[in-house]
Amino acid sequence: MSLPPPLRPVEIDAAFAAAQCVVETHRQLSVWMKTGVTLARIDAEVARVLESLRCRSAFLHYRAGRTPPFPSHACLSVNECVVHGTAGYLERPMQEGDVLKLDIGVVHNGWIGDAAWTYSFGEPKPEVRRLMECGKASLKRGISELRPGNTFEHWARAVQGYVEGESGFFLVRGLGGHGYGRKLHGPPYVSNVMVEFPEVWEDARTPCRPGTLIAVEPMIAMGTASVFQHKNAWPVYTQDGSMSVHYEHDVLITEDGPRVLTEGMEDLPDVLG
Repeated sequence: MSLPPPLRPVEIDAAFAAAQCVVETHRQLSVWMKTGVTLARIDAEVARVLESLRCRSAFLHYRAGRTPPFPSHACLSVNECVVHGTAGYLERPMQEGDVLKLDIGVVHNGWIGDAAWTYSFGEPKPEVRRLMECGKASLKRGISELRPGNTFEHWARAVQGYVEGESGFFLVRGLGGHGYGRKLHGPPYVSNVMVEFPEVWEDARTPCRPGTLIAVEPMIAMGTASVFQHKNAWPVYTQDGSMSVHYEHDVLITEDGPRVLTEGMEDLPDVLG
């Protein structure tokens, strides 16, 4: 699959600005969210912050396949819901022990920013904390491989080796990262796991070319690699109901290696009151 042309400096600046709008939205939400808040209230706060930053949601009304238009400003996925949770799929308030995956996508001056982080309401149990740390570490290890001379297969090998080989958790199958820019999704597809047959992941051996924008995102479950979703519904759940985490950065591949455009996410508090 052909990749878009490399970015010009002015375009890189615009992509960075959009990415930092996502970081700022996460920053404001991370100090605002508390136990007792509902997903609907969180989504409304995301909308308020985006408007204050002169952005709009890249997710609201987004269509994919046969699913209806996405109904929320952000993806809000709790516990066994891995990704694509809507503001209305879970009506009860957040409570101690809940783990929220907050995925925020923005459009800012025509450019996309897209990043997810995982938050725990209250101090997480030790195994959940280990799962969260595994997600952050796998993201960091994988990004280090996104440099000229490597292919996207190097990303998958690093992430899978750490998550499943060293940590004993499971990368969910069928979900991965993607190219982006002025559109939310585009080539290349960035699998989090190695594949046996090249035709299953045709971008596996695509070179990491300077000027490429990608959103990379390990999605990890405590007990299974399998997921499911109800027909024509957005949320994706772990097959066994086990806890899951999701971390996502926007990355620009440069001549000198990867540049994380959503820098600052690691500094956010991820244990909420």
